[in-house]
Amino acid sequence: MARELSTQCLKQYGMDGIIMFSDILTPLPVLGIDFDVVKFETEEDVASLSDEFDFDEQLPFIRELLGNLSQDAEDLNTSLIGFVGAPFTLAAYTIEGKSSKHCLKTKKLMMADEVGENMAMSRFLDLLAQMIGEYGCHQIECGAQVVQVFESWAHQVSPKWFAQYAKPAAQKAIRIMKERYPDTPVIYFANGGSSYLELQRDMGADMICVDWAVDMAEARRILGPDIPVSGNIDPTVLFGTKEQIEQAVRDCIDKAGGPGMHLMNLGHGVMQGTPEEAVGWLVDECKRYTGPKQEE
Repeated sequence: MARELSTQCLKQYGMDGIIMFSDILTPLPVLGIDFDVVKFETEEDVASLSDEFDFDEQLPFIRELLGNLSQDAEDLNTSLIGFVGAPFTLAAYTIEGKSSKHCLKTKKLMMADEVGENMAMSRFLDLLAQMIGEYGCHQIECGAQVVQVFESWAHQVSPKWFAQYAKPAAQKAIRIMKERYPDTPVIYFANGGSSYLELQRDMGADMICVDWAVDMAEARRILGPDIPVSGNIDPTVLFGTKEQIEQAVRDCIDKAGGPGMHLMNLGHGVMQGTPEEAVGWLVDECKRYTGPKQEE
């Protein structure tokens, strides 16, 4: 099923890559964390976790899935993109035990960590960073040609907390991948992190994916001309008319510097209920558009 879901969009719309279909929490069992765990509060909780990561033992389906998708990518003449959650996001999911509106347990742990009362947060993030870095390497060894790091809960941290906790952990995970596989591109995406894009210039990733909450021209200005970017159409645009979707594509490409200057994408995932034909309109316009001078 995961193989079919991973290749479905490419076969239907002719997109420029296959993204491995996987849950963001998939690697947690290698640490000894079950998906139903809700209590995580102390340094002792961190010390009880495993620091020996056997992905083939705990997640044997990853090698099988990526091996199959690698063959599919070759047959379809496209690239295979791996997928990992960033350390802070996995920490927050574990600590909160579920989706959280305010992420209060996690923020309390960061504040306790900052003053030295309870170092669980920094130690947990360090362990997660090591595991995520190794997991990304494992995906590359299994066939992934690109790895995207998703900081899905970036909207839960202020610039201060991002710089102090989420960023260093993500940088460590990215560094592990790049040191071992320097020729494999790594993309970093902080969903809700566009308010502190200036802090993402030195993530160590090969590309920064931008969410939809910032104008692409402003994102390009902040990040500079030398950092490859991807994004960032608002996913709700896909509920609009064909003309609105095509205009949004053209605007985004132009603001990023013109055709060929960035990787066109949504600023987050396709929303449930999105008309399927709308996705096709977006992809078709991305491939058709050659810049304002060529427009009739």
